[in-house]
Amino acid sequence: MKVEDYLNGQVLLIDKPLEWTSFQAVNKIRWHIKQKFGLKKIKVGHAGTLDPLATGLLIICTGKETKNINTYQGQIKEYTGTFTLGATTPSYDLETEVNETFPIEHITEDILTEATKNFLGEIDQKPPIFSAIKKDGKRLYELARKGETTEIQSRKVTIEEFKLTNKILPKIDFKVICSKGTYIRSLAYDFGLAVNSGAHLSKLRRTKIGEFSVDNALSIDEFIQKLEME
Repeated sequence: MKVEDYLNGQVLLIDKPLEWTSFQAVNKIRWHIKQKFGLKKIKVGHAGTLDPLATGLLIICTGKETKNINTYQGQIKEYTGTFTLGATTPSYDLETEVNETFPIEHITEDILTEATKNFLGEIDQKPPIFSAIKKDGKRLYELARKGETTEIQSRKVTIEEFKLTNKILPKIDFKVICSKGTYIRSLAYDFGLAVNSGAHLSKLRRTKIGEFSVDNALSIDEFIQKLEME
C-alpha cells in the first residue's frame, strides 16, 4: 500500500500481544507508518480496548477510517479464555493478587452448566472497579489503585452465547459472544458467585469483532515487516 491508502483510511487487524496496552499497540503502528512515509502526523486509533493481560483481535483504523471507529466498537464480540474458581482478586483478573479464597469441592458439572444459564440474554452487569470508566473526570482504576472506593452503577449488556469448553477444576475454559460494554472480568466474578464460590479471569483472548476474525490478524511484528516491504 501507498501513503495515500493509509491517509484515505485502512482497517488493520492486529493480534495484540500479552502485556501490551491497546494504546501502546496504536502508538507503535502510528510511529512506523510515519517513519515509513515521512509523515509528521496521521490519525490512528483502535476500535475497542483490550486489557493488557488479554490478547487477540484489535481493530486499528488509520486516516479517514478513524471516523468509523464507533461503528466497529458497537459490533458483537467473541472471546475465549479461562476462569479460575476458588479465589477472587480486586481487579477480577491477574492484575492484582488473590484477596479471598473459597471452597470448590461442592461444584459439580450440573452446577456449572446451570450457572451459565443465568448469564444468557440481557443481564445487569456491574463493571469492575479496576476499569477505564470515568467518574467525576477520573478513571475508576486510578481511584482503585489509591485504595478509594466508589459506587458503580450496573448496566445492561447482552450475552448471546456462553459455553464452558473445558472443565478441569479449578480451571474453566469458556467461549462468550456478547455485546459492546460487556466486561468478561465481571462475568468471571459473577460466575463465581453463581456457583457459591469465587472466581477470577486468568486468561482472555478476543477472537472476533463482528465479521472480523483474529485468524486474519497480523502480529505487530508481522505488520511492521509487511509495511517495510511495501
